Amino acid sequence: MGNLSKKVGRRIKQLRESLKIKQFELAEMLDMEPSNLTRIESGYQMPKEENLVKIAGILGVKEKDLFDFGEEQNKEELIQKINSLLEQCDKPELEYIYNSIRQLRIITG
Repeated sequence: MGNLSKKVGRRIKQLRESLKIKQFELAEMLDMEPSNLTRIESGYQMPKEENLVKIAGILGVKEKDLFDFGEEQNKEELIQKINSLLEQCDKPELEYIYNSIRQLRIITG
């Protein structure tokens, strides 16, 4: 399929992963075979309109947001993603990350 289906598929995958929903779980919620969702997320198949509505609802976005291909993320989204990763770190990793960020702030002012 075309470039649009690839972008929509990537966007669906991005939103799904940000919510920590596994692909098979989303497929189940959509009453869809996991292989069909794989084809959608890979850009080989464009979702039907009714599935776009369902996907948007499950992912907590408006249908138009599935077509928002902007590369920039807003600051709040980035902070949420960083916090999510930080929660998985142990104390030595957190200390390393803290010191790295502190040094970066010193260098960049």
